[in-house]
Amino acid sequence: MIKKIATLHSFKEWILTFILLGIALVLLPLLNLLVPEESVLHVPDYIFSLLGKYLCYALVALAVDLIWGYTGILSLGHGVFFSMGGYAMGMYLMRSIGKEGVYKSDLPDFMVFLDWKELPWYWYGFDYFAFTLLVILILPGLFAFTFGYFAFRSRIKGVYFAIITQAMTYALMLLFFRNNTGFGGNNGLTDFKRILGYSLQEPSTKLSLYIITIIVLFLSYLLSRYVVRSKLGRILTAIRDAESRVMFSGYNTLHYKLFVWTLSAFLCGIAGALYVPQVGIINPSEMQPSNSIEMAIWVAVGGRGTLSGALIGAGLVNGAKSWFTVAAPEYWLYFLGTLFIVLTLFFPKGLVGFFSRFSSKDKMREPS
Repeated sequence: MIKKIATLHSFKEWILTFILLGIALVLLPLLNLLVPEESVLHVPDYIFSLLGKYLCYALVALAVDLIWGYTGILSLGHGVFFSMGGYAMGMYLMRSIGKEGVYKSDLPDFMVFLDWKELPWYWYGFDYFAFTLLVILILPGLFAFTFGYFAFRSRIKGVYFAIITQAMTYALMLLFFRNNTGFGGNNGLTDFKRILGYSLQEPSTKLSLYIITIIVLFLSYLLSRYVVRSKLGRILTAIRDAESRVMFSGYNTLHYKLFVWTLSAFLCGIAGALYVPQVGIINPSEMQPSNSIEMAIWVAVGGRGTLSGALIGAGLVNGAKSWFTVAAPEYWLYFLGTLFIVLTLFFPKGLVGFFSRFSSKDKMREPS
């Protein structure tokens, strides 16, 4: 098993990976815990929540790259899977509030405000973290499997598949915006107090969630790397390049597409569940079709078909978004649109593909 993991990267790539993990898991927490607050080197507590959010987005980009970059299936519906995991975690966090809400009731505050008399049946079980974890791991994958089975069996692909996934996202967004569905309407779920008995406002809890997110992202990256480098990955790439030839070779492409589609949704659900306690809110706006389009842009910026590119793209785009929303919020969408057009025209393989082209040229110039 260890030998198989070791073959997923070259020696230099493993060294770089462990350096980055060391900085994220050891150096940054130490700079927060040991360095005085007045020091320039001190890392403030809020940075971990911000980085945790970016890491959740990176996990989403990884999931989108699996289905789009390696299999050639453009999905504009991954915001749904992300929100499913987020709402499941949000429902658990709402139940953890108990009677500490504004209205001092056993029901969530928004239900009391809307004059609900009892808890809806689909909220049962979310008092328990084990049940919540089960829902997070099963629901997005099960929904994706059902949707994907009928879509792929009907040979829906290309722009038509992108359209129906976008329609699915929009329909569910409108459903969750309704107050009578029991998910908080347009305000969503918020005002969380604790997770597993630990206060979400404590710096130690924020740091723990950040570390857990890094570990989950790293394990998800290894899993994705294993998939794309295996025989399965080669078949997925062949489906992307020429699905008809793969079918004529005797492979049932439905099974392969369904597997990677479900795996992608599974990773998105986990990302949503990690996102909610660190950000403190989940609402239907996470299902907006524009969010799913933005997820595709993350992958395009870093480079389709390169897992590391998806991570880099998610970090760069969301870092730019954080800066723009503070410095010039009215120009963010113009910047995002311009970025996508420029990359499509001049950097079709993304930033990773652009820089790897120069590195390959340097290798060719080296004397033998």
